[in-house]
Amino acid sequence: MLVSSRDMYVKTTTRRNKDGTPVRYLHLAHNQWDQAAGRSVPKILYGFGREDQLDRAAIKRLVAALSGLLEPADALAATVGAGLGFVESRPLGGAYVLDGLWHRLGIDKVMANLLKGRRLDRRTERVLFGLVANRALAPSSKLAAAAWITHDVHIDGLPASSDDACYRAMDWLHDVTSALEREVFWQLASLLDLEVDLLFFDTTSTYFELDEPDEPVARDERGQVLPKTENGDGDGEELAGFGSYGKSKDHRDDLPQIVIGMAVTRAGIPVRVWCWPGNTTDSALLIRQVKQDLRDWTLARVIWVADRGFASAQNRRYLRRGDHHDIIGERLRSGSAEATAALQRQGRYQQVAGNLRVKEVRISQAERFVICHNPRPPTATRRPARGCSPSSPRRSPAPPSSRRPSGPSCAGSSPPSPACTATCAPPPAGCSASTSTPARPRQAWTASTCCAPLTPLR
Repeated sequence: MLVSSRDMYVKTTTRRNKDGTPVRYLHLAHNQWDQAAGRSVPKILYGFGREDQLDRAAIKRLVAALSGLLEPADALAATVGAGLGFVESRPLGGAYVLDGLWHRLGIDKVMANLLKGRRLDRRTERVLFGLVANRALAPSSKLAAAAWITHDVHIDGLPASSDDACYRAMDWLHDVTSALEREVFWQLASLLDLEVDLLFFDTTSTYFELDEPDEPVARDERGQVLPKTENGDGDGEELAGFGSYGKSKDHRDDLPQIVIGMAVTRAGIPVRVWCWPGNTTDSALLIRQVKQDLRDWTLARVIWVADRGFASAQNRRYLRRGDHHDIIGERLRSGSAEATAALQRQGRYQQVAGNLRVKEVRISQAERFVICHNPRPPTATRRPARGCSPSSPRRSPAPPSSRRPSGPSCAGSSPPSPACTATCAPPPAGCSASTSTPARPRQAWTASTCCAPLTPLR
C-alpha cells in the first residue's frame, strides 16, 4: 500500500558519461509511503530534463501559472527565501505620481520653511500630503483618511498616521493659509512662466446634505470667526454658521451651503480660492476682500474680469484703485444709466465673426462699453399643443402689447435691425395655425463695461 504525501519538491539525479563527467537531471517528485517496505519512496511526477539544457522560460511560465491560483500574499511568501516572511502589500502608483508633482511644485520646501520655529512634528508636511492624496485617490473623512494612509497606501516618509495628527496638521494649515497660497502660487508662476496681468474672478455655492446648518457664531465682515467675549458672544456684526442657508446656485435653498470664490489666470490656472458663509450675498464685500488679499502679492497692473453680478459702480471704482483696470459683464436690460446711455449712442458695428459683431461706445473718460450683438439669433418655433389634432386649435399667444420688448435695439428712436424681425415656423401638418402675431425671438445682446486702456478695435 502506498500513501502519498502533500509535499512536492525538485529531485536531482546524477549520472556519469563514459568520460566520467557528471550530468544532472531535474524532476518534479513527491514522496509516497510504502507500507510493505516500511519506508517512503520518491515518485517522479514530471521530468524537466538535463539541468544544463533546462528551458528556464518554460519554468517561469509554469511558476506564473501556478502563482495565479494563489492570493498575491501567498504567492509572494511562497517565493521568498528561507527565514523571510511576507508582511504586507500596499498600492504605490497614484500616490507616487502625486508625490512627484508635490515636490516638483516645491510645496514640500514651502511647508518646511513655514514649519521652522514651530513645535510641530516635521512629518506634518507628509500628513498634509497624505490628506491631499486621499482626496484625489479615495475621498473620505479625516478619520477614514488616517486609516487609508496607515493600511491602504504607501507614502514615502509616512508609514502611518492618526486622526489626531490629521486634525493638528489641518489646524496649522489654517493658520498659514495666506502665506502658503502666496508662496505656492509664485512657485507655480515661475515654473510655468504664468502671465498674471489678467485675472478672472467668480463665485459659486455648494450645498451639504445636512439636516441642520452649522451653529451660528460671531463673524466679522470677512466671514472670519471672532473671539468670544466675557458674555460668550463675539463683537461681530452678525451671527452665522459657516454652513448656512442662502441663495443656492444649485437651486437647493433648503440645504446648508457655503460660498466659494476663485481667481484664475487667462490660462485657467487658479491663483487663490476663498470660502465664505453660505448666507453671504454682498458682492461689493467679496470683491473688496479678494483685491485686498491679493494686494500683498506684489502683482503688476492687473485687469479684473468678472460677470454682471459685480457690475455696480462701487465695485468698478474699487477695482480701479492702484492703476488696475476691469472688464465686467453688463445686462443691457438692467435699466442702468450707463447701459441706457451706451445703447442710445449711434455707431457702426464691426464684424468679428460670422455670428458676432461688436461696437465700442465710450460713455466717459474712464469707462467704455463694448456691445456685442448676434445678428442671427435662433428662430423661435412653436410646438403643437399636446394631443394636437386637426380639430384642436393651438393656443394663441398673448397680445403684442403685453409682451416684454425683445431687445434694446427695438426701442427708442433707432430703427429696428433686421434681427428684430420675428419669424415663426409653420405648424406641423394636421394642426391649425394661430392667426395671432408670432412671438419674437429673444435678441442675443451682451455688453462689457471696460476701463482697460483704450485701444482701437481691429
